[in-house]
Amino acid sequence: MLIDSHVNLHAPQFAGDQAEVIDRARAAGVGMMVTICDKVSSFEAVHAIAMAHDDIWCTVGTHPHEAKENPSLAAETLIDLAARPKVVGIGECGLDFHYDFSPRDEQAAVFRQHAIAARETGLPLVVHTREADEVMGQILEEAFAAGPFKLLMHCYTSGPELARRAAALGAWFSVSGIATFKAAEEVRAVIRDMPADRIILETDCPYLAPAPMRGRRNEPAYLPHILDKLAEVRGWSRDEAEARTEEAFFALFDRIPRP
Repeated sequence: MLIDSHVNLHAPQFAGDQAEVIDRARAAGVGMMVTICDKVSSFEAVHAIAMAHDDIWCTVGTHPHEAKENPSLAAETLIDLAARPKVVGIGECGLDFHYDFSPRDEQAAVFRQHAIAARETGLPLVVHTREADEVMGQILEEAFAAGPFKLLMHCYTSGPELARRAAALGAWFSVSGIATFKAAEEVRAVIRDMPADRIILETDCPYLAPAPMRGRRNEPAYLPHILDKLAEVRGWSRDEAEARTEEAFFALFDRIPRP
C-alpha cells in the first residue's frame, strides 16, 4: 500500500476541489494519508478532514512559521487535543531559520513544548528543520535526555551530520518530491545513508510537486513518482520500496491500525 505521510488538505489551494484531490489519490493507489496541522488554530479544520474519511488521519501542532501565533503554547494544550480520535502525531513543529517568519527564540520555545507532548502522549514528533542543523540537534538531544519519544524528520533536506544525530536517536525520515529535483544530489546522497527500516514517503502537498509535475500544485496522487525515485536511489525494486515504506510507516504511526 502507498501511504502519504504528510499532506496539507486543509490548505487554501485545495478549497475548491478537496474531494476530487482525495479521490485522485485513491485512484493512484494511495491507501492512507496523514493530514498535518500547521497551527493550533487550524486544528479543528484539520481534524474534521480526518474524521470525515476512514483512510485519513491527522496531527496537532504548530509549524515554526506560526510559532508567533502563540509563543506561550503549552504542552498541555497539545496533549489535550491529541486525545481526540484519529490524532496520530504531534506537529508539524520545529525550526526554520531560512525564513524566520517567527522569532528564533519563540520557535525554539514552542518546539520544546511539542517534544514534551510527544513524550507524554507516546505519539511521534513530526519535525520541520531548515538551516538550523546545530540548534536542532542540540534541542533534540536535550529533549531525549529527559526521556525518549518517537521522531520523524519530515521532508528531510538538511545535512548529513544532523541526519546522523537524529538517526542515533532512532528517528524516521520522510522522502518528498525534492528527491526528484535535478539539482538535489546532496539530498539524494543523504537518502542513500538513511536507515533502511525508517524511511517513509510524503508529498507535502500542495507544495514540492515532484518531477515531472514540478511547478504545479502538488497532490497526493503524485506520490508514485516519489516512490520510484526512492527505489532508484536506494537500489530497491518498486515493490520492495513500497513494502519497506509501508512497514516503516506503521512502525512509526503505531496508533493507526493496519487495514
